[in-house]
Amino acid sequence: MSVTTTTARNSRGIQTEGRTPEELRELVSHWGAELELAPAEVIIEWAAATFGERFCITSSMGDAALAHLASTVVPGIDVVFLDTGYHFVETIGTRDAVAATMDVNLLTITPVQSVAEQDAAHGEDLYRTDPDLCCKLRKVQPLADALSGYDAWATGLRRAETHNRVIAPVIGWDARKGKVKVSPLARWSDEQMDRYIAENGVLVNPLVYDGYPSIGCAPCTRRVAPGEDPRSGRWAGTTKTECGIHT
Repeated sequence: MSVTTTTARNSRGIQTEGRTPEELRELVSHWGAELELAPAEVIIEWAAATFGERFCITSSMGDAALAHLASTVVPGIDVVFLDTGYHFVETIGTRDAVAATMDVNLLTITPVQSVAEQDAAHGEDLYRTDPDLCCKLRKVQPLADALSGYDAWATGLRRAETHNRVIAPVIGWDARKGKVKVSPLARWSDEQMDRYIAENGVLVNPLVYDGYPSIGCAPCTRRVAPGEDPRSGRWAGTTKTECGIHT
């Protein structure tokens, strides 16, 4: 079942007490190197055991590999999805399918302003006139607000996706959010990802098979020709390569 909220809390709806930033950074310092070569399942097990209900995962619904893996390790885990108001219908459909078929607590997070309200405040098509501000208002800030009830969050980042993500640690410290950032799939190659999806019948956004290997908001994403950088279809025609969530 999908739950819409603007400030996500844990699956029991309780804002449990968290660790201090100093304690969290100490955990990263100790466990980062320890878990660098660990299997993805072990990394998720560690995060769940360490942070309990103050641990969640995020998903952009390009595929449901991380959600599937996490649900087998931590049934009922919170899965945070950002609904920017600009998504492809296929992305929303993938989210609904994940909520209906997996043992997860899916939280749909929406920005403070609707698209219409944002247009009124900043002018129409902010994604075109100021894409950085648009991403900040519709992705970066809503996620920061949603993670307020958590000490750690897991992402589906993989180093193979782009050169900018080569240094993404398996267990890292997100200083901007003051959270532990976990990337269980960071070391997975494209072949490993494809194999996991095939062997487990994992849900994949149908746009992936229609020339969209990296899927963002509909107005800012185009098809990618065979052989092109998979992320070259994001913010096409601009120098922008990241929304700001992972920077």
